[in-house]
Amino acid sequence: MLALRLARGSRPLVQLRRLLVAAACAGTGFLLLYVLAEATARPAGSFPRLLWAMVPLAVTVQFAVAVARTDPATRPREGLDAVGLGPLRLTLVATVSTAIACTLGSALALAVFLHLRGELTGLPFDGAAATLLHADRPLPVAAALTLLALIPLSASVATALALRPHPPLAPQTALPWGIALTACGLAALAYAGPGGAGTPVGWALTAVGLSLAGPGLAYACGALVQAVRPGAMRLLAGRTLQEEAPRLGRPLGVLCAIGAGALTAAALPARVGLGVPLGPLTGPACALVVLCAAATLLTRAVEVRQDRSATRTALRDMGTPGGVLRGAATLRATALVAVCGPVVWGVAQLTSLALTR
Repeated sequence: MLALRLARGSRPLVQLRRLLVAAACAGTGFLLLYVLAEATARPAGSFPRLLWAMVPLAVTVQFAVAVARTDPATRPREGLDAVGLGPLRLTLVATVSTAIACTLGSALALAVFLHLRGELTGLPFDGAAATLLHADRPLPVAAALTLLALIPLSASVATALALRPHPPLAPQTALPWGIALTACGLAALAYAGPGGAGTPVGWALTAVGLSLAGPGLAYACGALVQAVRPGAMRLLAGRTLQEEAPRLGRPLGVLCAIGAGALTAAALPARVGLGVPLGPLTGPACALVVLCAAATLLTRAVEVRQDRSATRTALRDMGTPGGVLRGAATLRATALVAVCGPVVWGVAQLTSLALTR
């Protein structure tokens, strides 16, 4: 009940973020139901399709966690412990709020899916996609509900783990492990080939590796900004970027993995036939992945900006010009692009070589 009251009394921007989470969950749920319908009609190749469908699920869960972290209703405040709203209770509230938004999206996905199959009547576009969604074959109810329940369950568990009380993260983490996992992913892609069943596994290892390497890359960007006799603006930009690396690095690494995958897909079709792993919904699935990853990075940036509001106020009170703060922010963004751009291009080139061997 407390989670419902906090959700109802939130500001419009917070409600918009929750609706975006519900929309992302609806898109992912519809994709999972399509994979299930494809499996009933064409069982051959159903497991690789399910593995590819886990990619939108993973980025949707990541987006839901990022939105939960920026929710003002779940941020610790002075005096809340006295009324029983300590860190553990706030984590529970965030978990329940995330589960509600994701369940709403899953329910919407089921309703739209059944409506387009022609099983729910009385609305426009009744049965408009009956052939695409294999309406001639019965949909396994238990399997459909299990797949749809996977979205809120995964998002709730991830939110609880992310928001649980824990010591602050170290400024520089996981770069060697990220490089190792990325190398393992490239090796798996080279072994499986473009159409092998191990291709989703290779892409997953590469994406996880870049995600783990993301904080290290962001920290390296901060060190690069401060190199060679830095001034006040470069020191401010570099130190801030190094402090923000643990939170901005993971979504930045995921976005780098998506960019590398897009460059690879754009470069390969002339030489290697990759096919469409999710059929006609491959394009919408790719759009969902890109939008969720970008929204996650922007949401994390909002979280970091909220946490640094006191620091910005203190700097302004000390007489720091506004142009210096804006210039430092621009310098941080430029450094991230300058470092991550070549990384994306290099991974895409290595991936193309692995798939064409």
